Amino acid sequence: MDLGPAALVAERNVAVIESQPVGRRYHRLLLDAPDLSAASRPGQFFHLLCRDGAGNGPYLRRPMSIWRCGPGEALGFLFHVKGKGTAALARLRAGDALSVVGPLGHGFTLDPSWRRILILARGVGLATLAPLTGAAAAMGIAVDAVLSARSQDDLMAEAFAGASGARVTAVFDAGGTSEVGAVDVLLRERLAQARPDAVFTCGSNRLFLLLQRLAAEFGIPGQVALEQQMGCGLGMCFCCVRQVRDEHGEIANLRVCAEGPVFDLQAALAW
Repeated sequence: MDLGPAALVAERNVAVIESQPVGRRYHRLLLDAPDLSAASRPGQFFHLLCRDGAGNGPYLRRPMSIWRCGPGEALGFLFHVKGKGTAALARLRAGDALSVVGPLGHGFTLDPSWRRILILARGVGLATLAPLTGAAAAMGIAVDAVLSARSQDDLMAEAFAGASGARVTAVFDAGGTSEVGAVDVLLRERLAQARPDAVFTCGSNRLFLLLQRLAAEFGIPGQVALEQQMGCGLGMCFCCVRQVRDEHGEIANLRVCAEGPVFDLQAALAW
C-alpha cells in the first residue's frame, strides 16, 4: 500500500484546536483541517508559516513532518521548540489561525502482505514515524519500535504510539543504552527473535547508519525519512538537494521536498 503522495495540495489558513507542551522541549499543535488530514499520508510534511496569534514570527516557512493525520483525525504536528520559528508556533493558542501548505512530498509505503515492521527513531524522528504506527495497525501489521532519547523526560512514547498497540522499547543517553553499540546488540536480538518484513528510521544519523548496515546484513528492506532545511518546499528552489544512490548505484542529486522526504534505506547517504 502506497501511503504517499496524496493528490491534494493546498495553501490554507486553518484554526488551531489545541496547543500544548509535551515534556520539557516539545510542543504539539492540532489543527481543524479534516480534508487536509484525510488527504495526508505518514511521512509527508507541511510548510508552516511560523507566526503567533499576534502575527509575530520569521518570514520564511518551516517544513514540519506530520504527526497525526487520517480520516476523522485532526491534523497534528509535534515539534522541538528551539528557534524563532518553532517558538512562534508554540505561542499559538486555540482559535488562532495558522497558514499551512501541503500535504507535500512522498510518504512511507506499507505492503499489505507484511506482518511485522520495526521502527528506530530518535528526537523529532518520533513525530515523523508516529503516524506510521497507526497506518500499520489499521492493516494488521504489528509494530516493534525502539525509541531513543536523552532521558525519560524527553521520551514521547505515548505521543508516538497513540492507540496503535505498538511495542515500544526506550533507550536513553543517561545510562548509555542509546549508544550505537548497545542499540546494535538490542536490534540483533530483535531481528533474531522476530524478523520484521521491513524497517523504518528517522531522527539520527548514527542510528540510520546502524540500521542501514543491519538491514543489509539481514536482507531486510527499509525506508528512511530524511531531515533537511528547505526554502520553498515545492521543489522549485533546489535548497534541499541531497545525494542519494539511484537504482544503478550511481549518485543522484535529489530534492528532499519533491523526491523525498522518504527514501529507500540503502539508497540514502549519511548527512
